[in-house]
Amino acid sequence: MDRIRALKTFIAVAEAGSLVGAARQLGMSPPTVTRIIGDLESRLGVTLLHRTTRIVTLTAVGDAYLADTRKIVAELDAADDAARGAHSVPTGLLRVTAPALFGQYYVSPVITAYLDRYAGACVDAVFLDRVVNLIEEDVDVAARIGHLQDSGLRAIRVGSVRWSVCGCASYFERAGLPQRPQDLKGHSIVSAGAGPGAVSWRFGGGESVRLLPRLTYSSIGAAKSGWGLTRVLSYQIGPEIGSGGLQTVLSEYEPDPLPVHIVHTEGRRAPAKVRAFIDMAVERLRADPFLN
Repeated sequence: MDRIRALKTFIAVAEAGSLVGAARQLGMSPPTVTRIIGDLESRLGVTLLHRTTRIVTLTAVGDAYLADTRKIVAELDAADDAARGAHSVPTGLLRVTAPALFGQYYVSPVITAYLDRYAGACVDAVFLDRVVNLIEEDVDVAARIGHLQDSGLRAIRVGSVRWSVCGCASYFERAGLPQRPQDLKGHSIVSAGAGPGAVSWRFGGGESVRLLPRLTYSSIGAAKSGWGLTRVLSYQIGPEIGSGGLQTVLSEYEPDPLPVHIVHTEGRRAPAKVRAFIDMAVERLRADPFLN
């Protein structure tokens, strides 16, 4: 039994959700795919897939096995790349993800600089506000804000950000400056949350203030216009501070900063496309004054 072929076939079936789809992708006949999966399950002594006439789904054992097999195949592919020379020259498709605004403000410039430097590389960038599973979604590199859970990923810290309450000078002239977190209850509040309703803003020392915003707005536009106060991560307003646009308040009450990391799944055999991008991202992000 060709174990590597079996693993790649299993991955293809799991991703396609059908034996026929995997067969088409691999250039095999459906009976061949069925036989390979059957032999694999027989060798392991477990059922990896639930089969119906229309779809194929993973068993609990199959789901765990899929994560392991993807790592194994990725390591083999990296070894092949190293032998062929791709380990030294950045080429091919690189998939990158980051939080939406952070990606737009800070990761996009790294991507364009990377593409300008390496003509043989291309990038698929996805910026969205959820944690992307790098292995399951076939992503090479991610920027993450916040404390990391033990996921087995390689992580390089590039800076930190903090939660900041801010408003513009015209608002403070009209409404005054809050001196402590509880004073916020007397101010017009703009929430950057996903929908209407009460919010709790946490501050240093565990203090929390429950507020009822009259406006939910996914940008700093309302605060810049002088309507009220908002609370955002500091990187979102870095260029606005000190330029007459916005000013922060209650800085002495801010909670501990949140770390910013570049994370990836590759080890020392990471292909050049991954290593080159990470090196560039780390250098540029660590030098950014709004991330320190």
